Amino acid sequence: MRRRLISLVICLSLFAAGIRVSAGDSISAKAYLLMDAATGKILAAKNETERLPIASTTKIMTALLALEQPNVKERFCVDADAIQAEGSSMGLLPGDEVSLYDLAGGMLSASGNDAANAAAVRIGGDLSTFAQMMNDRAASLSMKDTHFVTPSGLHDDEHYSTAKDLAMLAREALQNPMFRTLCSQTHVILYYGNPPYYRTLTNHNRLLSSYDGCIGVKTGYTKAAGRCLVSAAERDGVTLICVTLSAPNDWEDHKTLLDRGFRTVVPVSKEADVSDVRIPIVGGEAQAVCVKANTELTAWLSETEWQEVERTIFCRPFLYAPVKEGDCVGSAVYTYHRNVIGSVPLIASSTVSYCEETPSVWDQILSFFKEHLRLPIG
Repeated sequence: MRRRLISLVICLSLFAAGIRVSAGDSISAKAYLLMDAATGKILAAKNETERLPIASTTKIMTALLALEQPNVKERFCVDADAIQAEGSSMGLLPGDEVSLYDLAGGMLSASGNDAANAAAVRIGGDLSTFAQMMNDRAASLSMKDTHFVTPSGLHDDEHYSTAKDLAMLAREALQNPMFRTLCSQTHVILYYGNPPYYRTLTNHNRLLSSYDGCIGVKTGYTKAAGRCLVSAAERDGVTLICVTLSAPNDWEDHKTLLDRGFRTVVPVSKEADVSDVRIPIVGGEAQAVCVKANTELTAWLSETEWQEVERTIFCRPFLYAPVKEGDCVGSAVYTYHRNVIGSVPLIASSTVSYCEETPSVWDQILSFFKEHLRLPIG
């Protein structure tokens, strides 16, 4: 009995420390990984660094690069040769007008190989140049066991990645608001064609409608790769990323792994301290207004890790009076190792009325810089 108790204590200690615990033999995947998105902690894994073919999960990178380009909604005519791709398609035809946003949507929903090729040619000029861009971006994310050859994921012996690298890629991609929106919808409405018209594409990811909290990410299949799946789910402020490669029973694998992850992760809520933030007021009875945050931050972080959280304040350099108590005057974004763990609105904690007998706006601005920056003005 005592040995069993000791074993239980050790197991619970491993969970609390964030050390991964085997998910057991019930997972069909040849390789898998379950990660906490905020911290990058690995909760469960098997063969996570083994290089394997990854099929259309490749399009996570292709879509991300497309959405990172300037003017992603600018329309252009697709390259007629690029869209002649075998396999899944979003239905592009020669002469169609699209945007990179449309193509990313076609990749993340219908898994369009035509969309991936069209985006690659638009961005890189040709497929090989774009493949190099993919590999450069992978290197920037420390995806050390990844090599891209095609933008779509059609099989090539030199095209591979790992469960760990794909989790890192998904973690980065989910930071892009457009990517997150497109990959999380069961149906996406896009505008393309000749002439363009609205059409609805269905997402291949069944978890979006069958698993509570699922927010993406991408399916994949080729005969050589087998069934590949990258998913993400969010509950109670915690986001988990799951990757399975060569998984005959991938849908159930992900449900099992995600369920175990959410049972393991205990989110911690902290008050968002913004007591030091004061926003200057021009033309008011007070020179500045203090702010408060009405919401808490929630993440799976230890006390030591919470100390590494960084805060960035987004607000105007000054406000014009009057300012009412309760007005939203900005936001505070909190990140842990460059990953956003939460954003809270900044609320004016008091009312600052307009003061008629005040110096000019310019004089008040000069006064503010004198007081706060100690500049020799005037």
